[in-house]
Amino acid sequence: MTEQYSAKSIKVLEGLEAVRKRPAMYIGSTSKDGLHHLVYEIVDNAVDEAQAGECTKIEVSINKDESLTVVDDGRGIPVEKHSSGKSALEVVMTKLHAGGKFENKAYQISGGLHGVGVSCVNALSEKLVVQVKRKGKIYEQTYLRGNPKGKIKIVGNTDKNDTGTIVTFWPDKDIFSTLVFDFSVISARVRELAFLNPGVQIVVKDLRKSEVKKDVFKYDGGISEFVKWINRSKTILHSKPIYFKKEINSTILEVAIQYVDSYKENIFGFVNTINTIEGGTHISGFKTALTRAVNDYASKKAMLKNEKLSGDDVREGLTAVISIRIKDPQFEGQTKTKLGNSEVKGYVDSMVSVALSEYLEENPVVANKIVSKAVDSAKARSAAKKARDLVRRKNVIGFSGMPGKLTDCSSKKMERTEVYIVEGDSAGGTAKNARDRETQAILPLKGKILNVEKANPVKVLSSEEITNLITAIGTNVKENFDLNRLRYSKIIIMTDADVDGQHIATLLLTFFFRYVPELIENGNIFVAMSPLYRIRKSGKDNYVYSNEELEKVLAKIGKADVQRFKGLGEMDAKQLWDTTMNPKTRILKKISIDDSIRADQVFSMLMGEVVGPRRKFIEQNANIAEVDI
Repeated sequence: MTEQYSAKSIKVLEGLEAVRKRPAMYIGSTSKDGLHHLVYEIVDNAVDEAQAGECTKIEVSINKDESLTVVDDGRGIPVEKHSSGKSALEVVMTKLHAGGKFENKAYQISGGLHGVGVSCVNALSEKLVVQVKRKGKIYEQTYLRGNPKGKIKIVGNTDKNDTGTIVTFWPDKDIFSTLVFDFSVISARVRELAFLNPGVQIVVKDLRKSEVKKDVFKYDGGISEFVKWINRSKTILHSKPIYFKKEINSTILEVAIQYVDSYKENIFGFVNTINTIEGGTHISGFKTALTRAVNDYASKKAMLKNEKLSGDDVREGLTAVISIRIKDPQFEGQTKTKLGNSEVKGYVDSMVSVALSEYLEENPVVANKIVSKAVDSAKARSAAKKARDLVRRKNVIGFSGMPGKLTDCSSKKMERTEVYIVEGDSAGGTAKNARDRETQAILPLKGKILNVEKANPVKVLSSEEITNLITAIGTNVKENFDLNRLRYSKIIIMTDADVDGQHIATLLLTFFFRYVPELIENGNIFVAMSPLYRIRKSGKDNYVYSNEELEKVLAKIGKADVQRFKGLGEMDAKQLWDTTMNPKTRILKKISIDDSIRADQVFSMLMGEVVGPRRKFIEQNANIAEVDI
């Protein structure tokens, strides 16, 4: 008999208990993303001080013991007695939704207003130590899993002009699946904040190794410099970004725009320095105004016949950063990925329409380049639509319309199936013999597919190999994309472990990132890790995946027979199954995108037309086997 449901069944979680009970509700997850969200909550507080004009330097340090410290030279959290009877510092550190951001006196604009704040970081930390420099004193208080360990104590004196807050925390191993901070992820976020807060210096240090890793960010040019940085590996149409700053009803809008000679659009939105990766009303307003302004200019200058340019045409090759500062942001979702304020769409639409129309009239050379590119895009888009429609018709046909080289699996249950994209007929033949015929499909490619980073969409969608790939996957691409038509839960890139194999894998990843990014976001794209060596001793085989691993195994087992695999085709079916295709023993790397800005920059650099940044990158990273994006 189940326990009776009564008033006694209702549990009230006091203080920070709720955060520890359901951490994902407050920080999104308890994996790598949630761990780094803790960092951003504290850094955002320091940035709020910068936006209030009270902070010029922020320093983030990953310490040797995997704790993390954030230092700012702001005003310092107040330590005086609060109306609750506790110190203001303890209230801020232990109460959700407590702080100086809920009234407009201390902070006019705040990125942390909708956040869970430092109290949530405190709740999810095994230990947290906060120091405050204020009024010539250094105050300190220690917390264990959100609970104060004693009262505030004065631990030193300082100059009265020396103010600020220092927070060091140790994430709780009982909460998080990983406790390892990623320097590159933190650095990427901090770089964004430096662009969005011109004049503020933000330093990131990694102190875990003897050689300290350090990035220093300070950009006086603001978001114009941001756009130029994003486009530094691309061929630009106009050297100086279009920039304007406007204000309506206390909503401050900054926009920076630059067009490049490519086929992709990149629009990045920020609200009070928070990266709204899912967009929102500010992005909707911007897109509407941009389309209208370019169409109005083109019509006025008789650059169009009777047709109108679509939003897709106008945004082709666009890189834009939209940053708004608003008093009461309403975000959809606790982790602030989409802005919901309905009035903002109208504000942004109005401000962008006026500012952009004025710019186009006053800068006819740039305006003509933008309109000409949009007109060319409209023509190409019509041809590309025909190509996509052809792909869609192939998909509708069903199994009989599958590519001839696809060896499909017998199961039709998408959640159980996977397709291996294999390099060449030789490896394809071995993979067909090795596979689990019920759940594993094989699609061999004729070597290297088209580099979609450089190619016109018409050419991409006319490519037989790419058409076969799209048809096999089933979802179609771009505006015709439909996740419900996905035929396999796992799409696995399986190429040789040599340079050519890595190049093919990169070409495929570029295609997925540019044409079906939803599959990456949905967690459907994987890379199979194929072994470099087979080590045989006393009739027993070991497979290793790197030179370093080879050295370790040989040092452990001594002299043995070592075979280097030049390609997957060299393996027999049993070896391929044991090493790369057996779900119980294989190693798959799931492809994910932590930072869309960095991912765009990396793909543009590695696969685009501009050689200089690529050469520099290769020289600097020649000894590194992989790049995290």
